[in-house]
Amino acid sequence: MNETPSISSAKSPSSGVQWLTVDADQAGQRLDNYLAARLKGLPKSRIYSLIRKGEVRVNKGRSRPEYKLMPGDQVRIPPVRLASPQEPVAAAPGLLTLLTNSVLFENEGLLVINKPPGLAVHGGSGVSLGLIEALRQLRPEARYLELVHRLDRDTSGCIMIAKKRSMLRHLQAALRDKGASDIRKVYQALVKGPWSPQCRRVDAPLLKTQVGDDEKFVRVHPAGKPSLTEFRLLESFGEASLVEARPITGRTHQIRVHARHQGHCLVGDEKYGDDEFNKRMRDLGVRRLFLHAAALGFYLPESSEMTWVEAPLAEDLAAALDKLRAGNASARHREP
Repeated sequence: MNETPSISSAKSPSSGVQWLTVDADQAGQRLDNYLAARLKGLPKSRIYSLIRKGEVRVNKGRSRPEYKLMPGDQVRIPPVRLASPQEPVAAAPGLLTLLTNSVLFENEGLLVINKPPGLAVHGGSGVSLGLIEALRQLRPEARYLELVHRLDRDTSGCIMIAKKRSMLRHLQAALRDKGASDIRKVYQALVKGPWSPQCRRVDAPLLKTQVGDDEKFVRVHPAGKPSLTEFRLLESFGEASLVEARPITGRTHQIRVHARHQGHCLVGDEKYGDDEFNKRMRDLGVRRLFLHAAALGFYLPESSEMTWVEAPLAEDLAAALDKLRAGNASARHREP
């Protein structure tokens, strides 16, 4: 399924430099993701370091982690020592049952899962087991299972997993076409303060800064990439608001930073949020980022109609909203 070159292990001598040719099936991947699939077990920080120092090359030149590989590209992989492969961590029976019950859509080429909160999409960087590894254990007969896109570990909701390489290529091509609407993502977020119903679009360029090897920080900046998010107020609770967010572009942390730019950080956001407000919201049971991938719209190959899939709000977030509604009702009842 995933071809991996014979990179040396920690117990064997280092092998020589390898040059790999990118084929049509592998094209379109980011360079860092391509390397991660072939240097299994190597920390992402080490992969970024190899790219940054020029030890990894594409067509004999330096490249960047986000470079999208083209068919025929020649990728230089330096000698790397990897830890000896370990037995994969077994998914708990409860997790496998949860994932079985979290299937929102399935056909011969695609799975859409309602990803549970707290589950990383894949293992690595201190995470022993992720969604994709658990799904492969759940379905050992599946010849091909690959993530189409990602969600942050704390974000719940709709995520697509391709069951065929042709489906992966089809959907990732749609995701790369930022100006098209072939894939539509709809999120629900709880934000600090009263959101104005008149605020329906945030069109502000976003600049991503690398902090260390793995940490990223994003801010609104004129030098950033064009970024657009559509917002709609769903429900107001006075001190907080439930909004729908539709990212038209797909920038890192786009919803979180655009909401903050309007003066409304997301509840539970430890990077861009309000620590004091987050403490108050924890009393309502919100102990993570309140961001939920509520719906996905996409075109299947050979189909002229968009398929829509919806994911119900996770139980912890729904319970917090119920408490906010109850608090609002009590406040109205006490008014003279």
